[in-house]
Amino acid sequence: MLVRFVLHLTMACLLSLAALPAAAKEAPATTRVVVLGVNHAAQLVSESDQPAALAAFVTRLAPQAICVERAPEQFARNDHYEFTYEIQDVVVPLARACGISLCPFDWMPPAEDEVLGFSMSISTLPEVRTPRAFLAFPEPAALQRGLFHADDRKNLAKVDDWIRNVPEQAARDLPRRLYLYRTFLQAQRIAAAARAHAGGTVLVVVGEFHKYDIEAILAGTPGIEVIQPSQIGLPSAKQIAAHHQRDYYLAIARFNLLGVQAATGNVDWDWTGRVLDTLTRESDDAEVALLRTRYARLRGTMSRESAIVAYREIANRAGASQPAGWDGVLDRQRVDSYFDPFGNLRIDQRARVELARELESGEADAMETIRAALAKELTPRQARQFDAYWARDIVVER
Repeated sequence: MLVRFVLHLTMACLLSLAALPAAAKEAPATTRVVVLGVNHAAQLVSESDQPAALAAFVTRLAPQAICVERAPEQFARNDHYEFTYEIQDVVVPLARACGISLCPFDWMPPAEDEVLGFSMSISTLPEVRTPRAFLAFPEPAALQRGLFHADDRKNLAKVDDWIRNVPEQAARDLPRRLYLYRTFLQAQRIAAAARAHAGGTVLVVVGEFHKYDIEAILAGTPGIEVIQPSQIGLPSAKQIAAHHQRDYYLAIARFNLLGVQAATGNVDWDWTGRVLDTLTRESDDAEVALLRTRYARLRGTMSRESAIVAYREIANRAGASQPAGWDGVLDRQRVDSYFDPFGNLRIDQRARVELARELESGEADAMETIRAALAKELTPRQARQFDAYWARDIVVER
């Protein structure tokens, strides 16, 4: 009887509560979401889109959180895409220094699905990269790119067209379908970050191809207001200068002078020269001397004979104790970086590579002596990669 009484009493209480008028729910606080579309690592070729400008914009916006393009699982291991310079070298260090929350939001298919769909793992690097696997910007327009380039939708007309048009052969449609699914899940993780920072500002730094699809998915979501970066405004020249870092300038110089970008000839020589001037004033070390010598050779202001002397002096000056100040290498077991076949070499080693580049066909023995000595200083895996790149990028120049 007691049990039955308790059950009836409980039911009566529940029915009474159900009969009460529902309390009006408060509208969620509105979170501003600013989607900054970027061209990965293009900050290294365009002065208007340079790393310090991005850092200054983040400071000007003062977000409570920044969403970065990497899946949470990889981000937790401090594992980034190689080519997302703007994330691991600008945004993440700045956010951590300023106490800004970081919210990884990307999604990629499991490796098994990559193999099933593409007959290969698109996330696995080959032991020796093909020339096209190194990042470069051969288009002259890349040098004129501004910080808010993606805010003008006309600049993304080609990808908009690709997204909306199904190919005639459905069997070739996996890249587009995967893009749509990936971007949808990206938007859901961004929405979750916006809810976690209700009433604040969330900056999203993402490859520009994803920008408008993300914004369309977020549009109309309660508690989210999408704001264009251009509505915030560009940072001033003074604000940009305040965010100068030596590593930013080393990255700019190395990308344009030592990476495959140099071979394209598509370099803002005036800006790169001013970058070198600043680096020289700050510390005219062996690394800067290497970069200045390479700049002079590419510009034709130094003879081959003078460059050979300079590279020998740089190698001796640096010795075996001076690593690169910045090189963009994520996998130290490789000899390359995402933009430079010889990116993971010390300054003295790289000076010897550039010396060999200056030798003529009649100096094959001297070139081979340099190659053999360098290969011995590397691990077996690095040496195999080194020899492959040497044959393709140094020997063929003779």
